[in-house]
Amino acid sequence: MGINTTEKNNVIRIAYGTNENQFGDLRIPDGKGPFPVAMIIHGGFWRERFDLEQMNKMAEAFTAKGIATWNVEYRRVGQEGGGWPGTFLDNAAAVDHIRVLTKSYPLDVNRVITIGHSAGGHLALWLAARHKLSANSMLQTSEHPLPLKGVISLAGANDLEMMHDIHQWTETLFGIVDNPTRDLLGGKPNEQANRYKEGSPYELLPIGIPLVLIHGSLDVNVPIGLSEHFEKEAIKEGDSITLKIIPTAEHFKLILPETESWLVLLESANTLLGNKH
Repeated sequence: MGINTTEKNNVIRIAYGTNENQFGDLRIPDGKGPFPVAMIIHGGFWRERFDLEQMNKMAEAFTAKGIATWNVEYRRVGQEGGGWPGTFLDNAAAVDHIRVLTKSYPLDVNRVITIGHSAGGHLALWLAARHKLSANSMLQTSEHPLPLKGVISLAGANDLEMMHDIHQWTETLFGIVDNPTRDLLGGKPNEQANRYKEGSPYELLPIGIPLVLIHGSLDVNVPIGLSEHFEKEAIKEGDSITLKIIPTAEHFKLILPETESWLVLLESANTLLGNKH
């Protein structure tokens, strides 16, 4: 193991950068491999107080089913370097680091998917869409981004302008100042139009690989209308996309194993990875 690697309870914590928040937890299934990989991205509206620990149970459940997991941390709003562009750049670095991981661990670099929840769902889709960025984009970090087999967005904030507007309506209605999307991108859509264009998966459609959106009907954090809106536009743009609605699920149930949404999630991951169910 390298100098920036620690192992505890079969979880290998590996740095993909020099900042204290640039690391991931690698879990490898029992057996010889090489194993398909799910890069897992936590939510929390891109903010400092939420971290990767909330995804541990999901990561453990996937690993038990034969899928290696790379549960990543990244710089978030409220931390030095978080927000624009650091939050995006960190996730790009983390997924491209899987190529490095395959040199030391039995991972199949040709079978990688991203799975993200909420703000992580936005980032999971954005990683698959970043090949659409212009060559001079601040977010362009590689001429050869790691190819993905697919994306699963769990209640994802997949349209940043719409997510901004939803929070702005709430701000107006309740007289509060609390807009995570504005904080992430450093302004409103009319103030940072280019950032919204480069940072929002909706603006980068078509993405060109299979996409799965899973959303609970009872979600009050990220309304299901965002996924319905995204699916409609993605179909119009020619993408292969599936929206799976969980009638009994609210926002956080989607990341818990042993629920009906977990079975939908596992089946979706196996399908994208080409695994036999």
